[in-house]
Formats: sequence, structure tokens, C-alpha cells
Amino acid sequence: MTIIPMAAPAPSLLRPVRVSVLVPAKDEAENLPRFLHLCAEMIAAQSVAYEVVVIDDGSRDATPTVLAEAVRRHPFVRVVTHRTQRGIADALRSGYLAAQGDILVFYPADLQFLPEDIPRLCAPILADEADMVTGYKQGRYEKAFVSGIYNKLSRTLFDIPVRDLNNVKAYRRVIMADQPVRPDWHRYMIVLAHAQGYSVREIPVALYPRTAGRSKFGLSRIPVGVLDMLAVWFELRFGQKPLLAFGMLGVGLFSLGVLAGLVALGILFASGVGVRWVWTIIQTSLILGSIFFAAGLLGEQVAVLRAEQRELRRRLDETTDRRGAA
Repeated sequence: MTIIPMAAPAPSLLRPVRVSVLVPAKDEAENLPRFLHLCAEMIAAQSVAYEVVVIDDGSRDATPTVLAEAVRRHPFVRVVTHRTQRGIADALRSGYLAAQGDILVFYPADLQFLPEDIPRLCAPILADEADMVTGYKQGRYEKAFVSGIYNKLSRTLFDIPVRDLNNVKAYRRVIMADQPVRPDWHRYMIVLAHAQGYSVREIPVALYPRTAGRSKFGLSRIPVGVLDMLAVWFELRFGQKPLLAFGMLGVGLFSLGVLAGLVALGILFASGVGVRWVWTIIQTSLILGSIFFAAGLLGEQVAVLRAEQRELRRRLDETTDRRGAA
């Protein structure tokens, strides 16, 4: 990962940066000049200091050249470069590590959302009325059917107060610090933040047709998204206590095997005839029950290690904060 710093800051940027706009960009050379020009107009009208961190996610077009020129032209622009494509989740993580603001904004470079709406996303957080604000698409959306199914499934599995999970959003920096580093889990940032007690609000944002470039979304992402959704659900439901899931299932199967064995022995003693399919159930249930229970015990050990890691990170953050205050 390579970071290109800002140009010499303008007087308005001598204030501490409050808002960092994180912009993942893959082959967006046609859209970036206008996007950054609109960002410049938006930032000029704000009372708090902004920066725009563009993450070049392994572009193969003229995006690096465009960004090099943008750094010279716009003092608020910073660039993070991935040598190969690593996906939006990794791009947001790299942007977060490079960003200076205590409020982060996820915003794509494709001009389907205009920078003029960024202050509206940030306003409730700046006013301490919310920890995260997500947009609700207003306008024609090519993937509306797929997105609708995805959002309905998400609302069924998770108790969240928003209608559109995978959209532009603003959030406190601490939320990103608490996010698991997993590919594609940026779609569930709202779910994970809400589960951790952060307040979430939704506002409408206008959606415009893409005028250049092409969408990076394909139908192949649908099964991946569904599996990720189930993984997040399992993480929230059983991540702290995996033995509840695997152990209960293992005990249930083992008990079924024992019960079937007792029934088979009763039939054998009463009639002198064994029932082969019952013995198959017994063997399968006992083996699977033992495997699931062992997996639960192993999962508990992993959960203990994760808890210790979170505690160490919390103590490190507290130590860093105390040193900063001193």
C-alpha cells in the first residue's frame, strides 16, 4: 500500500481535519476529475475541515495519472494505492488507516451520488445525534430488484432501523476500528455497528445514472453476499459462545444416537432381529455428534483468544489516548 500525501495545505486546511471522505476507485479515470471538482465546491462551503482520501484499488486505466494531477491541484486530496485489486472492504480499511478525520464517509467515485450530499450525511454525527448515518437511494436503480431482496433478507435476520444497508454512509472513526477485517463485510458495517450499540440514522440521498465507466457488480456477487450474510448472522448470534451452536447440535445428535441404540437393543432382545437402518442412524448420529461437540470446544478456544485480543487492543487504545492527552 502506497500513500501519496496532500499538497501544501490551503489556509482553510490548517484546521484539524474533522471529516475524511474515503473514495474507493477502480478504473474511474473518466469520473474522478468531475467528482473531485464537485468535492472542491462542497468543501469550500463547509465550516469544518474536510479531506478526500482516494484509494486506487489496482486500476489499470489512467486513474494513477489523474490522481497525481488531482493532488497537485486540490490541497484536500490524498491518495492511497493498492498494487492489485483488493476489494472495497480492504480499500476502506486502507483509507481509514491513512485518514486524519474523526468522521469517515464512504463515497464511491462513479458520480451516481454527488458530493453535495456528504454534509447532510455528516450533520447528525457532528451534532452528536447519531454515530452512523446511511443513505436511502432515491432514483432509478438498475440493481433495485437484487438490492431489495438483499435488504429484506437482512431485515429478517437482523433487527436494524434502516431500509438500505449497502449505500453511502458516514460514521465515527471508532466504528471502523471495531470492524472485523473480512473481505466484503463492509456491506454489513451498519449491522455490526448497531449490534455493538452505536446509534444509526437513515436519510434519503439522490441516485443518478452512471455516465462513464462500468459497474463492478456482477451476478456472481449474489451467492457470495448471501453466504456473507449468514456468516455475519452466525458471528452475532454465536461468535462469543460457539459451543452454544455446535455443542447443542452435537449433544442433540449424540442423544439421538443413544436413544436409537436403546430402541434397537430393545427390538433385538424382543424379536431377535436387528434393524440395519437403525444401526446406520446410531453410527451416523454418534460420529456427527462427537464431531460437532469437538468443533464447539475448539470454537470456544478461538473465542477466548479473540476476547483476549480485543482486551489487549482496548488497553492499547486507552494507553495511546492517555499519551495523546498528556
